[in-house]
Amino acid sequence: MTTETVFALLSAYGPIVVFASAFLSCLALPIPTSIMMLAGGAFAVTGDISLTNVVLAAFLGAVIGDQTGYAIGRFGGATVLDHLAQRPARQAVLSRARIFVDRWGSVGVFLSTWAVAPLGPWVNFVAGATGLGWLRFAIWDILGEMVWVTLYVGLGYNFAARIESLASLLGNAAGLLVALVVAVVMALWIRAVMRAKDRAERDKTGPTGP
Repeated sequence: MTTETVFALLSAYGPIVVFASAFLSCLALPIPTSIMMLAGGAFAVTGDISLTNVVLAAFLGAVIGDQTGYAIGRFGGATVLDHLAQRPARQAVLSRARIFVDRWGSVGVFLSTWAVAPLGPWVNFVAGATGLGWLRFAIWDILGEMVWVTLYVGLGYNFAARIESLASLLGNAAGLLVALVVAVVMALWIRAVMRAKDRAERDKTGPTGP
């Protein structure tokens, strides 16, 4: 979806399309919500859309979308994850999301909403399916979405004249950040597994010495 298409949708439907895009993107649909929020902030500068309405639409859409994803995972359990993992690409991202949740728990939910947003929808499914408490999920999810919405709408509002360049820059930065976070999490996980294996071997052999 091009920036021109996003602008056309915002002109026609206003905050409704911001809400819909935020909701659908949190269910792993390929919707450019970050660009939509940037554009919404830019429209607010000219007075075409109320800034408050853009913020509320994006925030409510994201939170309701995250809660829906969590509920799907919670009530569908392993069956849902198995169905989602039928494609190799989805299986890979679900594995990353599972490691992320296992390692960081509710803090991982918080980070997945904005710092590593591409993992967010998959973290929602995994958090529900693996039994992460709903209250913990909801609190950290709401806090994270507050950061995400404030960041993108705020940048769109303050840098309206550079909206296309900003969208491209943030897209590249988000991809790099996801790769770095996943690499760090994988390294920590492998390190923990190796340590556990070493401890198990030491316990099996018992103490040595005279």
